[in-house]
Amino acid sequence: MASEEASLRALESLMTEFFHNCTTNERKREIEELLNNFAQQTGAWRHCLFFLSNTRNEYVMMYSLTVFENLVNKMWIGVASQDKMEIRSCLPKLLLAQYKSVPYFIRNKLCKVIVDIGRQDWPMFYHDFFTNTLQLIQSPALAHLGLVMLKTTSEELACPREDLSVARKDELRKLLLEQVPTVLGLLTGILETFWDKHSVIASTPPPSPTSGESMELLGSLFQSSQYSKLLCQPMAALDNESQQLCCLVLECLAHLFSWIPLSTSITPSLLASIFYFARFGCDLQTKAKMGSFISSNSSSNGQLNPGTMAPTSNGGGRNGHQSEGSKVARARLGVLAMTCVNELVSKNCVPLDFEEYLLRMFQQTFFLLQRLTRENNAHTVKTRLQELDESYLEKFTDFLRLFVSVHLRRIESSPQFPIVEFLALLFKYTFNQPTHEGYFACLDIWSVFLDFLTTKIKSRLADRDSILNRYKDALVLLLREVLNRIQFRYNQAQLEELDDETLDDDKQTEWQKYLRQSLEVVAKVMELLPSHAFSALEAFLQENLEVYLGLRQFIVTTGTSRRLNITAENDCRRLHCSLRDLSSLLQAVGRLAEHFTSDVFAARFSDTLAVVERLVEVTCYGSQTSLYDLETAVPSVLKPDLTDVHAQALAALQAYSHWLAQFYSEVHSQNQSQFINLITSAIDATSPLITTKVPDKLLLSACHLMVSITSTVRPVFLVTLPAVQNIFNLITTENRTHRLPQEAHTLVCRALSNMLLLPWPNLPESEQQWQTRSSNHASLVAALTREYRLLRGTVNITPRQPALDDVKAVIQRTLPVLRDIVDSISGEPTKSRQICYQSLQESVQVSLSLFPVFIQQQDVTDEMLAFFLTLFQALRVQMGVTFTGQIIHTFLSMFTREQLAASILQEGSAGCRVVQKFLKILQVVVQEPGQAFKPFLPSILSLCMEQVYPVVAERSSPDVKAEMFELLYQILHQNWRYFFKVSVLISVQRGAVDDTMENEAQFTAAMQAFGQSFLQPDIHIFKQNLSYLESLNSKHKLYHRKLFRTSMLFHFINVLLQVLLHKSHDLLQEEITLAVYNMASVDFDAFYSAFMPEFLNSCQGVDTSQRAVLARNFKLEQDLPSFTQSVQRLVNDLRYYRLCNSSLPTGTIKL
Repeated sequence: MASEEASLRALESLMTEFFHNCTTNERKREIEELLNNFAQQTGAWRHCLFFLSNTRNEYVMMYSLTVFENLVNKMWIGVASQDKMEIRSCLPKLLLAQYKSVPYFIRNKLCKVIVDIGRQDWPMFYHDFFTNTLQLIQSPALAHLGLVMLKTTSEELACPREDLSVARKDELRKLLLEQVPTVLGLLTGILETFWDKHSVIASTPPPSPTSGESMELLGSLFQSSQYSKLLCQPMAALDNESQQLCCLVLECLAHLFSWIPLSTSITPSLLASIFYFARFGCDLQTKAKMGSFISSNSSSNGQLNPGTMAPTSNGGGRNGHQSEGSKVARARLGVLAMTCVNELVSKNCVPLDFEEYLLRMFQQTFFLLQRLTRENNAHTVKTRLQELDESYLEKFTDFLRLFVSVHLRRIESSPQFPIVEFLALLFKYTFNQPTHEGYFACLDIWSVFLDFLTTKIKSRLADRDSILNRYKDALVLLLREVLNRIQFRYNQAQLEELDDETLDDDKQTEWQKYLRQSLEVVAKVMELLPSHAFSALEAFLQENLEVYLGLRQFIVTTGTSRRLNITAENDCRRLHCSLRDLSSLLQAVGRLAEHFTSDVFAARFSDTLAVVERLVEVTCYGSQTSLYDLETAVPSVLKPDLTDVHAQALAALQAYSHWLAQFYSEVHSQNQSQFINLITSAIDATSPLITTKVPDKLLLSACHLMVSITSTVRPVFLVTLPAVQNIFNLITTENRTHRLPQEAHTLVCRALSNMLLLPWPNLPESEQQWQTRSSNHASLVAALTREYRLLRGTVNITPRQPALDDVKAVIQRTLPVLRDIVDSISGEPTKSRQICYQSLQESVQVSLSLFPVFIQQQDVTDEMLAFFLTLFQALRVQMGVTFTGQIIHTFLSMFTREQLAASILQEGSAGCRVVQKFLKILQVVVQEPGQAFKPFLPSILSLCMEQVYPVVAERSSPDVKAEMFELLYQILHQNWRYFFKVSVLISVQRGAVDDTMENEAQFTAAMQAFGQSFLQPDIHIFKQNLSYLESLNSKHKLYHRKLFRTSMLFHFINVLLQVLLHKSHDLLQEEITLAVYNMASVDFDAFYSAFMPEFLNSCQGVDTSQRAVLARNFKLEQDLPSFTQSVQRLVNDLRYYRLCNSSLPTGTIKL
């Protein structure tokens, strides 16, 4: 005893020293080593039991429990039976003796150790484990402790970690499921006891000023529910201890609901009790530090922080005066109750006998929704929601989302569920949200509902009108309110809070996200109620357009300056709001464009024509008055506003380009004046903006509109318009001082090229004027490449050459434009591509001659290869075999192994990008059908396997590696006959696989490269390469080929199983298991009789009897689900056996 006392004092001293601020890291390592050595000693647990019984030092307690935890989870199989019995007896006694005096985290840790023992030994050796927990719950003095044990049991036994065999996991789940009815009955009893005992009145409450209104609002909602009165009872006033206990019960239920199936064990009385406590979240309260409460108490502590709740006087606050802490705790009860509800509602699989319960749940939840959205003299709906706990609102919104997305289809047609009244409540809840995040979440719910409605109507077109009539009023209200919410005129205070500068991960600001989500809802309503949506939007738009179009009268010109004569602060503010709203509404108009084309074109023609004419008028007005160029009283605000409106008008008009194209095709043989006027006016509005004097935002909007008109609408008369001729002159005249920014310049060049290259719609080939257009296109490209073509004679460069930067600038300015022109016609007919290549031919040859000169200038090489890649993708046929071969030969000779290695080693650099693009070009080459490029295959394979692969094999180099393996896959897939000759006889025999091989060494090297990639940690390369092998198998029966089957198949299966065992690529479990199945299915007999015994014999860390069990449990099934189950079981149990065996004491004899 004395020695144990001395050991305890020494341990306390060590632990205190370890956690002291002044202890050095070196000393901490020494102490850690001492403690670890002690823990490894046989019988260390006896000392720890003494320490736990005789110390008040929290560090010592935690260390001692960790020793027990390690013993139970890692060494239990090697502990003597007598010792196990003693531990099973002593630890529960220790818990009962000390649970009140130790901190909650020590108590919880001790509970977990006891549960871990139960996980190993219950029921065979620890038969009273669960019975003890149930007895604790039923004892009023120990219920708190019993609930902590129950929750820990649910967490550790229902979803155990991998340190159990599959058979044991299944056994535990089965045992727990048998106990579920009893457990739920006990928990229901506790909840009922508390709300019954603490209710202010026993049964029927006196009528309150709001109770009649409550019952009336949802009409027939609760007529069938015997528990409706319960929800109308006044709330119980709970003391601190009761609140803590109820919190623990709800935490237990939430975890139980996460894994038990829906069944009649979840009784109506249990549901009623949960909803009773969900009402606690509806209580108005001041938000007193709820965040800190939740963060410190959201786990299964089962213990509230001292001081969080002040004791309530007068019977736990029954007089209605509750402390702030008590209000916070009541809110937590509401949050936990809603967590329980959400766990149930998140389950999509609903048994028939549970559907009635589900309906009752929704009835009860919407009673709560009704309470949340109720107004009275003291509070508006918004102030009510503002004063409620944020976590409760989040949970409630989660419930609504789950209800609409998972269960609405089940409930919507039920006569007992008033869907229209529900939508009215959801409307109030949505548009009174106190935070933007809450509002976004509610908009998502409406989007899901609108999708549901759209799908329902499409599946029942005959009932379209009756369905729409049922929801029409709700949808119209929703549309109008969402449109109001995006306008400063109606919602200025909230909109001004939105950040319009900081970009999120999706590259949009908070304001842009708000507007986009709102417009998505508007667009979905438009699909269902087009005329209502259109008229509502048109009314809003008209009001703001009148203000914008009326600004002309306030423009004052003095000399060369032009000024907007609106200076009063109030007028400027109103103008700012109107312009912001107009900008948003123009975006809305653009977003709805898709709903006016295709099969509804004729029906909505007049409405759409009016919109497009209006947009053309607005863009012309903006360009004529140059509002973006005005001096204003508040230039930092109004100038961006005016620019934005003009840009959004152009963007909205661009959105109608598909409608204009359809208009063009419909009227081409009739009177075209209306269409011609629209296009001419649009170009007249655009062309003055294509200048360096215009803000970039406006310039780019104009360029994009022009590109859309030339690529989508393609009017035949476009090139003859004076405004277009002016743009041609601007672009082709060499004037560096007035050169457009690169992006705008590229877009304008694309538009001009489109006019000359793209076929005109509605005209036969003979009227396309290809000869004239070809000549004009050649002139355009010649003008654009004037400086570039002068570089043809460059034979060498030196880094110190003063003109080097100028040369680079010419290359980097010209090639992106040419690349864009080629890319824009890649999907067009042959004639367009022929003309394009004729115009570019000289520039392509110049590029090839410059490539060797600039091979060391990786930024230039990167640009050149990007150009050649686009050429190969779009114009390889037009370039012809001879010239294409010359290009490939030049590239292959320039990219030496040293050059490639130097580039690849600089990960993320321009050199790395050069190699990627080079490999992409080769991918295009090897995919080309026919024999033209087949002579290059040996060189490409050699470059891939002998020059690139050795450099990337042992390095991460993810980008280059991904392109190299794709090249390897394309070589195999597109050139299978290069490796496997297919004879005519074999090809007519279905199912036969020809194994006549050529180039075997290269094929084997490629397969080895794929196999090697599965041994490396990069999960993206792993996934890509696994899919490539599966693709080669499905298209070419790779796994069935004799060479693969006899010398590679088992190696691949072995590697994939080892990956599963090491859990290094767990995200790909399904894909890996499917690949193993496909490989095994080539010859199941060989897999079961040869591979599995060999694989198990080679497995380290398991003994002969364990191997036999693993083999016996791997069922000889040939269907995918059974095979998958067997693989998962093998992996789990093999890991489990290794864990057990590694933790056995040295010298243990395994029987």
